[in-house]
Amino acid sequence: MDNPDQSLDYFLQNKSPHTIELFNHFIETYQNIGAISIRPAKTMIMITAKKSFAYVIQLGKDFIDIVLPFKQPYEDNLCFRKIKQVPNTDDYNHHLRLYYKEDINEEVLKFMEMAYRNGSDLSTVL
Repeated sequence: MDNPDQSLDYFLQNKSPHTIELFNHFIETYQNIGAISIRPAKTMIMITAKKSFAYVIQLGKDFIDIVLPFKQPYEDNLCFRKIKQVPNTDDYNHHLRLYYKEDINEEVLKFMEMAYRNGSDLSTVL
């Protein structure tokens, strides 16, 4: 493929029904929060409002990996596997792995809503 951007079908091909169901559930959850666009790129799937605010970085056999970027680290949580500062920026990538639909619990939903507000240029005050 000459175009560096991939199609959504490209990312979902040969994935397990479970992984596709998780991905669809993640997208549907964001669609319930607000208007989004899904933008497949070369190595990830970007979720955008006015700007990108969430990234699906891996579709595994039985999970999906997601990155939510924030301007500060939210260390006091039970949901992120890793929080890492992006080099030479004030951004912190918060890594989330979903195995089950129920992994989008109240805590995860709160962070998803915060990321959406950032992508919509809305206030991040809860």
